[in-house]
Amino acid sequence: MDAAAARPERERTRRKGWGRLLLRLTILVLAFVAMAGFSVVLAKVTLTPSPASEELVKSNLRPGRSLRQYAEDYTFLAACKQAGGNLVLGMPFGVLLPVLVPRRLRMLRMFLLTVLVIVVVELVQGAIVAGRAFDVDDVILNTAGALLAYLLVGRRLSHRYHVLAEEPDRAPARSAARRPKSPARGPASLWARTRHGVRRRAARGGPRKR
Repeated sequence: MDAAAARPERERTRRKGWGRLLLRLTILVLAFVAMAGFSVVLAKVTLTPSPASEELVKSNLRPGRSLRQYAEDYTFLAACKQAGGNLVLGMPFGVLLPVLVPRRLRMLRMFLLTVLVIVVVELVQGAIVAGRAFDVDDVILNTAGALLAYLLVGRRLSHRYHVLAEEPDRAPARSAARRPKSPARGPASLWARTRHGVRRRAARGGPRKR
């Protein structure tokens, strides 16, 4: 009877496990596709030559220099467009990378990968793309956008995905571990009950004689 009763439960657990696996694969594929599409957009935005700006653009290795230039030399809308565009450009890193990297230290991994990718892109565009230059403020703004997106969206999204990645039978195992153990009913328990009964009869004056 126990085996027959446990069979439907095993079937439900198995179907649930397959459903979780399918959902995980779907999310993972969508994240890869979105990351590939974002890489194309990033390459188009940052690696497209701009010959008209070749004599105006200079490399910036001093943090805050370009930001001050935005505030002093640009109009308000132009400064918001320039700084906001760099923030938005880094946001997909904060949403997609936490899903693709392992759960442990995912924020640190996302941060390091974002900085690495942005630095490589800035170096490439400064070295071989006409009208482009390395700007450390772009790295700062892109990374800030990634952190902002992670705190707003990426943390919750990646947490739900990695919860799905856990073993389906871990939850029942944890609940079983938390369940209080029933008292033993072996020979030791039987002997304790017998001894307790003897003591109670002795307290009442022992067995009566006929």
